Amino acid sequence: MSTTAGIRIAVHPVKSRVPAAERARRLENPGFGQIFSEHMVSLRWNAKEGWHDAQLTAYAPISLDPGTSFLHYAQGVFEGLKAFRQVDGSIAIFRPEAHAARFRRSARRLALPELPEDVFVEALELLVRHDHEWVPSGPEQSFYLRPFMFATDIGLGVHAGTEVTCLFIASPSGSYFTHGVKPVSVWLSTEYTRAAPGGTGDAKFGGNYAGSLIAQAQAQREGCDTVVWLDAAEHAWVEEMGGMNLAFVFGSGDRARVVTPALTGTLLPGITRDSLLRLAVDLGYGAEERRVSVEEWRKGNADGTVTEAFACGTAAVITPVGEVKSSSGGWTIGGGKPGPVAMRLRKALVDIQRGAAPDPYGWRHPVALS
Repeated sequence: MSTTAGIRIAVHPVKSRVPAAERARRLENPGFGQIFSEHMVSLRWNAKEGWHDAQLTAYAPISLDPGTSFLHYAQGVFEGLKAFRQVDGSIAIFRPEAHAARFRRSARRLALPELPEDVFVEALELLVRHDHEWVPSGPEQSFYLRPFMFATDIGLGVHAGTEVTCLFIASPSGSYFTHGVKPVSVWLSTEYTRAAPGGTGDAKFGGNYAGSLIAQAQAQREGCDTVVWLDAAEHAWVEEMGGMNLAFVFGSGDRARVVTPALTGTLLPGITRDSLLRLAVDLGYGAEERRVSVEEWRKGNADGTVTEAFACGTAAVITPVGEVKSSSGGWTIGGGKPGPVAMRLRKALVDIQRGAAPDPYGWRHPVALS
């Protein structure tokens, strides 16, 4: 039994574990989000009892009534973060407190109950402790953690959920992009919009991703890997790439500046984004949050002012952008190769995540396994 913030998490582990040889086979090439570890943590909420019935159990399918509110009105949010096998063999979760705070903000925006941050972290620790043998150790591998909550009351009237389920699951994973850390080509979407002021763009909300799929398909038809989102009002200002934050490098060497679109309420406040901004300063680069227009990107690329562009997020860490296409033409960035600033930032962050470098920020959250 684990107790946090007055919430007792009952522990009911599986009686028979996956054999070591079978587990090793699955971990040889896990893909991303394709296989799952053996346990999950669940909590329930209702207006009368608050958070209750917290337990760790075997990972298993869930049963939902066809009239479940979430299935019709999409009232749900999620998070994505990682635990890493450290160079000394231990395990640490990367910035779980920051993800817990964002989970609360997302829940608030979707009119869902806010899970206390210490409960969020404790649930992750409990899951990692019981499934630590599933944490891979390969250079591009991690233990991807997926907390999510959704309205589970039954009824077709449009309303804020009065009953909610929150689950924590985990997936041993490899690189998000099958081609590894290579520059991607992007399509500037002027036909579709990811988010608008006052909407749900700054929440980790599944509807944001569902609405992006048609533009992603369009990008692929245009021969691109993914889509770049522009602002809703003018389609002139760069916002995000797919489900990741974007950043640009102005200048080079010691005078390089990392510039990323400001958080206006339509962008997701990425934890990786925040981490890289802090690292950039400590590595001697400038760091700035402001609006960046498509025209500034285009002209800066042509005159050498903008030397690199990359996307960042939990799943892929950093993904360089090598080519831009649009209905009005395109351009190549840095000869289509990864830029030195992006790669230096990536290495600095990954080294901290994996315990290969000091962590002056307190980002690594070690998990006691005994």
